[in-house]
Amino acid sequence: MAATVKEDVLEAFEIVKEEEIAAPIGIVFETILEQMGPLNATPEKPMPMVLEAWPGGRWFRDLGNNDGHYWGTVQAIKAPSLLEISGPLFMSMPAVSNLQYRLTEENGVTRMRFVHRAMGWIGETERGVDEGWNDLMTRIRTAAATRKGRA
Repeated sequence: MAATVKEDVLEAFEIVKEEEIAAPIGIVFETILEQMGPLNATPEKPMPMVLEAWPGGRWFRDLGNNDGHYWGTVQAIKAPSLLEISGPLFMSMPAVSNLQYRLTEENGVTRMRFVHRAMGWIGETERGVDEGWNDLMTRIRTAAATRKGRA
């Protein structure tokens, strides 16, 4: 069997976002877990996920009957200041990602630093990634402010 060698297929990208959220750090951290987990959505429709919030916990989409999509593994978690996940995420190709949420609080305002780094055979996948994360950041900011109002 002949092997095909492809050159210049390895790619990488980095997305960095910083947000100030008018809510305490604990509320923001809980909101991240909810928005990445059961309340996850695309702009078009709900897309609930399971996020097992402990070291080695899985982040995946459960379609029932043992069907689904594995997105990553919790690499590090230190509530309420750090959540780090590594895995393929939404990429169905030989690629790996690392997501980091780092939170700090000052005077009731939480600064959230989000970083998504990926490398591998990315191809067309990079298109739309930034918009997807922007949507998630908006959902986190809005939901945290709503939760703060109920607290």
